[in-house]
Amino acid sequence: METWLNNKSIVIIGGTTGAGLSAAQAFVRHGANVVVVGRNPESCLLAELNLGSNARAKRGDATQPQMALDAIQLCIREFGSFDALYHVPEETGEPVADAPLHDLTMEGWRKTLDHNLTSLMLSNQAAVRTFMGMNKGGSILNLCPDVPSNDQNQAGQGAATAKAAILGFSKSAAAAYAPYEIRINVISADTSAVADLDGAAVYLLSDHARFTNGQVLVIDGGRSVLEEQY
Repeated sequence: METWLNNKSIVIIGGTTGAGLSAAQAFVRHGANVVVVGRNPESCLLAELNLGSNARAKRGDATQPQMALDAIQLCIREFGSFDALYHVPEETGEPVADAPLHDLTMEGWRKTLDHNLTSLMLSNQAAVRTFMGMNKGGSILNLCPDVPSNDQNQAGQGAATAKAAILGFSKSAAAAYAPYEIRINVISADTSAVADLDGAAVYLLSDHARFTNGQVLVIDGGRSVLEEQY
């Protein structure tokens, strides 16, 4: 089997559960070293055991400014390099704070934006600063999940705002740092099968995608296309 990520060292924020863990498994199969970050200590331990000797797990809260940089530094210490970042919103298991506008509280708004957007800004910032400090290029991939709805099919305005912001943020940053050979792309996902995202993530962080920058790859089984027909 061709190993598309051979000898690459990748930090995965939100990498101990769900889509992040599934991607970590795919990255390791393709020859990468990975550092996975998550809040739950048990999930961190299980992820490290599951992923094997090419992985390290770090417990931490991605909304804290130092967290991503600490994970990147761990990656460099353990594996000798840092080549890519994959940011996945972590499944926290906490009650959903977001809500439709008429029910949305300030606390819910802040929590939703911190979880989905602030954490992403911090991890992307840490990656860009590290790449520039090392005078090397690199790749950043941001996962933008679908906006969930409540029982009345009403979307939460916090998550919808964060999704739009992630797309704009990623494209703007991709343009700004292209001269530094730093690529920034997005996977926009609407699927319950997290493994559906793995192939795209492997490609976008590999050298096969070296001329792919500032793009949004939609993985939704064609739902968005069908919706446009009616």
